[in-house]
Amino acid sequence: MNDSQFHQLVDDVFIRLEEALDECEVDIDYESAEGILTLIFLNNTKIILNKQAPLHQLWVATKFNGHHFNYQQGKWIDERTDVEFWAFIDDAASKQAGQAVTLS
Repeated sequence: MNDSQFHQLVDDVFIRLEEALDECEVDIDYESAEGILTLIFLNNTKIILNKQAPLHQLWVATKFNGHHFNYQQGKWIDERTDVEFWAFIDDAASKQAGQAVTLS
């Protein structure tokens, strides 16, 4: 994958997340700027997603820990747990919101 493809893939994830958050029944705010997407929960916790262009990774920091996702066979996969990004983000957002959240 080249840099342009990487940026497009992550931008697609960010756009899909923003659209899901706009439709989500749980009140989660978000801010997007310069390759960083921040999800802000009512309890003032955050999930921060950012591009790591030199490594072609998507990094996600939650209240509990950080995760690095690599693009493999059409999916973003956590390099430590092998969990797919959309399953991960639903679980992480649910934990931080204290209620079920579906963004996938």
